[in-house]
Amino acid sequence: MPSGEELLARYYPVALFLLIALAFPIMTFFATRLFRPTHPSPLKDMTYECGEEPEGEGMIRFHFQYYMFAIIFVVFDVAAVFLLLFALRAKVLFPVSGPEGWLAGLAVLTFVLILFIATQYALKKEEVIRI
Repeated sequence: MPSGEELLARYYPVALFLLIALAFPIMTFFATRLFRPTHPSPLKDMTYECGEEPEGEGMIRFHFQYYMFAIIFVVFDVAAVFLLLFALRAKVLFPVSGPEGWLAGLAVLTFVLILFIATQYALKKEEVIRI
């Protein structure tokens, strides 16, 4: 077991990197406040819309199906990461013989089945909302 001094020496670069990573955005934020010109005007306080003056209300009707598609996309993204990690360790998880391989395969099959059922439910629910 390494001593306290060895641990400090080993993690000193990590602590230094963490300190720099935290200090840089904070210092940048305050430096921009020191050096930027401040000339407030009513034109600068307006909402920017591609150089046009804003008109009408800012509240719009949001269609739920876009939210549903975004959620489905995130679910498939996360599923792809898990399946990729599983595929990278498949040799270790599927030995020539033994119950561990079958258990790992069953776990992945269950994961994909739950993902498929949830996606079918979301798509079916989205169809009902359109009507």
